[in-house]
Amino acid sequence: MKYVIALAGNQNSGKTTLYNALTGSNQHVGNFPGVTIEKKEGLIKKHKEVSLVDLPGIYSLSPYTMEEVVTRDFILEEHPDVILNIVDGTNIERNLYLTLQLMELSTPMVIALNMMDEVESSGNSIDVNKLSKLLGIPVVPISASKEEGISELVDVIVKTAQEKEQPKKLDFCSGEVHKAIHSISHLIEDQAKKAGYPVRFAATKLVEGDEPTFEMLNITENQAHIIEHVVEEMERGLNTDREAALADMRYDYIGRICRDTVFKKQETKEQVRSEKIDRVLTNKYFGIPIFFGIMFFIFWVTFGVIGAPLQGLLEQLIGNFTDFIARLMITHDVSDWVYSLVINGVFAGVGSVLSFLPIIVILFFFLSLLEDSGYMARVAFLMDKLLRKIGLSGRSFVPMLVGFGCSVPAIMATRTLASERDRKMTIILTPFMSCSAKLPIYGMITATFFPDNAAVVMISLYILGIVVAILSGLLLKSTIFKGEPVPFVMELPAYRVPSRRSVLLHMWQKAKDFIQRAFTIIFIATIIIWFLQSFDWSLNMVADSSDSMLAAIGSVISPVFIPLGFNDWRASTALITGLTAKEAVVSTLSVLTGTSTDMQLSAVLNTIFTPLSAFSFLTFTLLYMPCVAAFAASRREFGSTKYAVLAAAYQTITAYIVGMIIYQIGILFV
Repeated sequence: MKYVIALAGNQNSGKTTLYNALTGSNQHVGNFPGVTIEKKEGLIKKHKEVSLVDLPGIYSLSPYTMEEVVTRDFILEEHPDVILNIVDGTNIERNLYLTLQLMELSTPMVIALNMMDEVESSGNSIDVNKLSKLLGIPVVPISASKEEGISELVDVIVKTAQEKEQPKKLDFCSGEVHKAIHSISHLIEDQAKKAGYPVRFAATKLVEGDEPTFEMLNITENQAHIIEHVVEEMERGLNTDREAALADMRYDYIGRICRDTVFKKQETKEQVRSEKIDRVLTNKYFGIPIFFGIMFFIFWVTFGVIGAPLQGLLEQLIGNFTDFIARLMITHDVSDWVYSLVINGVFAGVGSVLSFLPIIVILFFFLSLLEDSGYMARVAFLMDKLLRKIGLSGRSFVPMLVGFGCSVPAIMATRTLASERDRKMTIILTPFMSCSAKLPIYGMITATFFPDNAAVVMISLYILGIVVAILSGLLLKSTIFKGEPVPFVMELPAYRVPSRRSVLLHMWQKAKDFIQRAFTIIFIATIIIWFLQSFDWSLNMVADSSDSMLAAIGSVISPVFIPLGFNDWRASTALITGLTAKEAVVSTLSVLTGTSTDMQLSAVLNTIFTPLSAFSFLTFTLLYMPCVAAFAASRREFGSTKYAVLAAAYQTITAYIVGMIIYQIGILFV
């Protein structure tokens, strides 16, 4: 038989780490909430009959966010054989709140009690056997990051799946809540069974006023009146509202369990250390300046101290290999058009992009350290007050943060937002965060026009993107998206030393993605650009690319950019090809200028731009609509082509206006 195991738990409880340990998968592990934004599936090592589905991290089964909807729908509709609930042993009281809700689903269940190494190292302890007995489900102590207890956990999972053991204890309520849940259970029992809903879970959701459950069970108007009457009686008896009553019921039961099983002498060492560090890094006055100082240091090291020499070395190696292939082709008397395609097309385009690989890897080494340590979660906390002023909560910063890597997963990460208003605003604003695909463009322009101030220019672009997002947020808040953001509640994980495996994995993933794009999208785009700039409309090969089809097309568009300070058809053409992938801007300019080295490219760029117009060009590439993949992600998340097109148009118009303002004001001082 094949068994399906659903891995569920709170955000930042170590879910993805456990998934990797069980399956041998190489998902990236981050120490901030929202790393898993959609379900992922893999086979457990040495048990190919057992499939493990990694669900998004959630705090409850109430469908307030897309994460909760994905997790809840999967468990209720796909009927996994076992729910593997990962619980953070250092924060067991909060984690068990979800556990009690999962137990109500009447699905066989196993608890993986994670981070037990931290619990024990601090002199604390948890009576695992007694906890298992009180909950009525198996509990296995583990340390996912150290892969301790994993084999024991697998044995228990397989045994539970085979024996189909359901949770033994479901009734942990008392008093008025008990009376309400059981009254409603009798009322809707037949409908719940017909819909395939566990009766107690359905009754609890109806007490909460959960609309999807009302619809799923086809609750009649008469039944709705009875349910409302029962709930009102419960609220009067407890002098509180329905949601607070259920929360109090669950936490009361959790409190009784923890008093008997959890023995705490002190906070864990990680928590104590985190509190001390946070006094500095989350300081209301110094927190944000410290963040910008850290980012400036990262850019300085990436683009100056380490990145530039490594980029130069790789460029030299690519240049030597290009020269070798060129000589080989000349020796074998290869035709002119083939030589031009390979050397002036593929090698010039793909090679120019590949030379920026060291910068990508180094930058993501540092960003991975910040993310895995838990610092980025603090940045989201720091940004909450600022984001609230533009109509968003600090939770929107998480997708925006992901956007510094790539806009596609960033747009997908907006699923974690509870409010539809917040989701749409964040999708529009996230592409203003500078994604890694734009780094080769920045590197090319800064190396030519700002070699001594590369770090300053780089961080100014990142800050500009943030400022434009803020101003756009204020505009959207007061026009299209009127209203208030939802309250921001976010767990601040303890600071942890990033694992070498996780950091190297993150770097490898970014390098692999970059190389794949270079040899797929960029490769194809390069060939198309070479063809269009090598032939005229009669398909005759031209000696001068200014007589080509591409020049004719680019010349029609280029006057549009005169207010931004550049009027060269090659620049406007590069911006168009940048819609396939932002790195294509670099490969396009390399192909169109017929250059094979950075020195040659820099010489030609000086004829296309001035330093001021070059910065205007950078501004436009920073802000205009993202690549087609990000556009497709926007369309999917909006659920509408119309909204995606309007968002892309808004981003491009904004890029044009900001670039024009920078150039027109700058020219007054030049």
